[in-house]
Amino acid sequence: MGLLLRIYYVTPLPLNFKYLLHAHSHTALLGWIYLGLTTIIYKLFLTKAAKPKLYKRIFLFTNICILGMLFTFPFQGYALYSIIFSTLFLFATYWFAWFAIKYVPANFKNKFSWKLVKASLWYLVISSLGPWAIGIVMATLGTTSVWYKTSIYFYLHFQYNGWFILALLGILFYFLEERNVKFRAADLQSFYLLLNFSVLFTLFLSVLWFKPPMVFYIFALVGAVVQWQAFYELYGLLRNNFVSFKKAFSRQAILLLKTAGVLLVVKILMQFFSAFPYVANLVFVLKDFVIGYLHMVFLGIVISAMLVYLQYFKLLKIPKRFLQLYLFAFVTTELLIFYKATAIWLGLPFFQDYYIYIAVLSTCFPLAIGGLFFYNIKNH
Repeated sequence: MGLLLRIYYVTPLPLNFKYLLHAHSHTALLGWIYLGLTTIIYKLFLTKAAKPKLYKRIFLFTNICILGMLFTFPFQGYALYSIIFSTLFLFATYWFAWFAIKYVPANFKNKFSWKLVKASLWYLVISSLGPWAIGIVMATLGTTSVWYKTSIYFYLHFQYNGWFILALLGILFYFLEERNVKFRAADLQSFYLLLNFSVLFTLFLSVLWFKPPMVFYIFALVGAVVQWQAFYELYGLLRNNFVSFKKAFSRQAILLLKTAGVLLVVKILMQFFSAFPYVANLVFVLKDFVIGYLHMVFLGIVISAMLVYLQYFKLLKIPKRFLQLYLFAFVTTELLIFYKATAIWLGLPFFQDYYIYIAVLSTCFPLAIGGLFFYNIKNH
């Protein structure tokens, strides 16, 4: 669907662009990342809960909701049936969060890894307030209201800054705990508090697009600075354990982890600068900066780290050819997206066949992921 969206700029397609965009975003976030993270969480923390039948029901219900969105959004956008399935999906996430928190074995409850995962599940629940608000806003104020976009950004913020990032960090600390790595309790507590404070306060970055009062910019900047401090403390916690990563992970896994780590630094930098009025307005005017940023977070940080975990915990096998093709597609398309935004901003030359190049390069994504899928089916 992402490829079709890019082909749309090259040649006319008998599809509604906006409807397809909704289908693409919902399926990518909920069908790929959500299922990937919940699968890892179940395997690590809940397998010994001995509730396989209950989990299977949650899993099947979740997939029915995702398939419902996949086959309704492209044809009707936000309408009766797509809203029914997306609403049911919210209940599926509540069901999983309840299941995980209620049935996690007692031996995990005092682990720092579970503390992070549990917080991520709460952010998952909090993020759902956004979709509920969207329905109310559409029915009352309409899609032109500032509250419409604010509800969307609220949802996205708590998805990728809260649910995704904290879940990935929880899995990372599970790996370290599995290898008996010890940390000072005070250091872990400091990191945890700073991280959660930053998640809450960087929410203000999501409302700067409509030029709110200056106090919002101050709160956003505070959140961005605290986020820097939180991840600097994370680096301090991990610095002496890099040898553990080299021993445990393959070369390609280390490459993915380094990619995710570097891009995480870029993300934090971008969030810091976007707290300033000029940059906040620039990002709002030039949508390609937002598109590039979101793809960087989802494809570069979240999926890179998630693939490493899926491989390490023997849920997926990742062939080298997939990794090369995936990273090639990611790097080249990101460079083109950010170049377009920068060219418009600074008045740089813009080449004529841009949309053809980005569409052709985007074909590498379904080829890579399709290859990964069939490789794992064949070698299961």
